[in-house]
Amino acid sequence: MAHQKQLDSPEGRRLLAALRKTCKNLPEVEEKIDGFGHTTFSVKGKSFVIAGMGENGASLSIKADKANQAVLVSRGPYVRTPYIGQHGWVSVDQPLKHDWPEIEGLIADGYRLAAPKRLTRK
Repeated sequence: MAHQKQLDSPEGRRLLAALRKTCKNLPEVEEKIDGFGHTTFSVKGKSFVIAGMGENGASLSIKADKANQAVLVSRGPYVRTPYIGQHGWVSVDQPLKHDWPEIEGLIADGYRLAAPKRLTRK
């Protein structure tokens, strides 16, 4: 599930468009390209979504709590994210081929985990 480069394929651009649409109504979200070429969405400097191109195409990692991570990994298609999975993150390859409304809900949950409480009340 390693992200290898920016979202520069047709699949990657579709994922980026879907992520922007999902995140546009979340207060104070910033989109950046990190030092590894991943597209990250963060709030107040705390990432809650990381996207990139992996061995199997577009890949997405989402901030989650450890309890939700365990449930998601046990039923798939999610896996524990390498390097940051100990903090609850989950990843999925080719996210647009899976249940996108569920993924949007996970993104909103990740935002709530990362955002200051004053923003989650908006």
